[in-house]
Amino acid sequence: MRTPVPSAKPIEKIVLALATAVVLLLVGIWWGGHPGDLPPALREAFVAGANGTSVDQALTDIEHDYFRRLGVAQVENHAIGGAIAGLHDPYALYQTPAQFRDFAKAPSPTRFGGIGVSVVPVVRGLLVKSLLRGSPAARAGIKPGDLIVSGDGRSFAGKPSSYSTGVIRGATGTSLTLTFARGAHERTVSLRRIAITEPPPPIVSGHLVVFDHVKIAVIALETFEVTGVHAQVATALRRLLTRGARAVILDLRDNGGGLVTEAQLVASLFIRRGVIVTTRGRAQPTETLRATGRPLATSQPMVVLVNGYTASAAEIVAGALQADRRARIVGTHTYGKGVYQEVRALPNRGAIDITVGEYYLPNGRNLGGGGLRRGSGLQPNVLVRAPVTARTDPALMAALRLLAASLR
Repeated sequence: MRTPVPSAKPIEKIVLALATAVVLLLVGIWWGGHPGDLPPALREAFVAGANGTSVDQALTDIEHDYFRRLGVAQVENHAIGGAIAGLHDPYALYQTPAQFRDFAKAPSPTRFGGIGVSVVPVVRGLLVKSLLRGSPAARAGIKPGDLIVSGDGRSFAGKPSSYSTGVIRGATGTSLTLTFARGAHERTVSLRRIAITEPPPPIVSGHLVVFDHVKIAVIALETFEVTGVHAQVATALRRLLTRGARAVILDLRDNGGGLVTEAQLVASLFIRRGVIVTTRGRAQPTETLRATGRPLATSQPMVVLVNGYTASAAEIVAGALQADRRARIVGTHTYGKGVYQEVRALPNRGAIDITVGEYYLPNGRNLGGGGLRRGSGLQPNVLVRAPVTARTDPALMAALRLLAASLR
């Protein structure tokens, strides 16, 4: 039996196809390095992302031909930082690999290099609550009530407090330049860090107040940035309810927000069911966060204290409790922030913190002014504009009177 021999035509077709493939491969490789020589009609087909190619070429030209030598990392940091700055987003941030590494470090809670100042995060920066006697901050003239707005040239506006305090903390003996505001005036001072051995103030504090013969739990929450902060609130709430508290005050003044999931869990301690917040983004799926169904206090009269620095996740909690008619709000209008951010780690070991979406209260309202603009915030049920002083807290007194009257 004869083995069939392929005809000449099929063999020629195979050879021709292989030759064509090789030629196309070589042409593609050559054109890949010379995209400008491609005809316009072919350029888009052979070059993936003309804009990306332009960026790559610009960075390469700067690195190779700029009259002063620049390292690849330096050019890369400037490029990413410039892209973030071009967003004109007060909440967006690029952290270089060194900055992100420092940000991720967890300093000892009892010993670190600092300037001896106790602060609370607000949207514009860090609000000074107290100072250690004779500390670098005190010697520089910083006082309680001042607002620290930047450190070493890095603005703290819209940044998480972990970032801002990370800039302030450092090795003992190193120098730091701080800019702080007192009213409408700003001042820049140079300080040298010292060893701080006192533990930082707790994120959650709770105590029992007896007002007009009524026991009232007062729980202050300074930030939502720490994972698990809801558990601290729950612990304080259980303890005070066990001691006979018949009403609850949740103090969210000067709370600049943090993790949306923590806001959901804190609100769920007081709401049995229903929507807490809905998040929407261009590339993010719409997500509705609801009460988890494990509340601790759903019947006790409740007030939430707020002020102009109550923002983001703190506004979510206050807004959800107000919309559910679970609590009344006392204080001033809140900050009015309607967007949220996410941190994305980069291959260079840096990170970007960018705005990825907006959040909406159960009634469908966004607290911002549209996009990145500040909105009107939450409107309190009881407006108290008088400021806190060393001797009086008008908003707290108004809340105590309101709750005691409701239980008579």
